Amino acid sequence: MARITGSYPDDLDLLIEGAVEAGVFGGKSDALREFVREYFEDHENERVAAAVALYERERITLGDAARLAAVDRWTMRDILREHGVELRLGLVDEDDAAYEGEAARELEFGDENSDDEESPSK
Repeated sequence: MARITGSYPDDLDLLIEGAVEAGVFGGKSDALREFVREYFEDHENERVAAAVALYERERITLGDAARLAAVDRWTMRDILREHGVELRLGLVDEDDAAYEGEAARELEFGDENSDDEESPSK
């Protein structure tokens, strides 16, 4: 988990403290996490822009970008192309390789004989 240090107006700090004291949040960190999470849930374009920026600066993989943008990898590739971001080819790490392997296993190839074969559950 990352730590963030920052400042914000006193009135906002008082509201957060009041919400904590009222039992709305367990602490200031809980409140701030909830605010940021809700912001990105409500602002899809900003979430996607953040994922694109991080990918473009080579800070995250395609899989990470897709996860952060809340889309699948194929959609993320299209988004990156629309933003003029060059795709990095090749697998970056084991997680990336595992995801690509799983995606390949889920593809349907329209095998003509697949309808004639009995499934093991029959």
